Amino acid sequence: MAVTAIVFYKEPADREKFEQHYLGTHIPMVEKIPGLQKVEVRRFTGKDAPYYLMTTLYFNSKEERKAGLGSPEGQATTADVPNFADPTSVTIAFADII
Repeated sequence: MAVTAIVFYKEPADREKFEQHYLGTHIPMVEKIPGLQKVEVRRFTGKDAPYYLMTTLYFNSKEERKAGLGSPEGQATTADVPNFADPTSVTIAFADII
């Protein structure tokens, strides 16, 4: 069964700075996480959207997700978050694909 880690970001103070770092630095780091099968980034539209951006990380199993996020590459991506976002504006959820 495929599983995901979904990361939600609230509206950043500076969209241009956020996206430059996020897309140019952070996502290339994320793509190096062991066991990661696919990454999808979505920008919400509409004035009532509760979040600015959502990123979904796909793994083949919970074990691979846990190992990948706990790996040095996974830990490096977590450590990078304060470089582009207020960590209190980030929500992470885990989900099974059914």
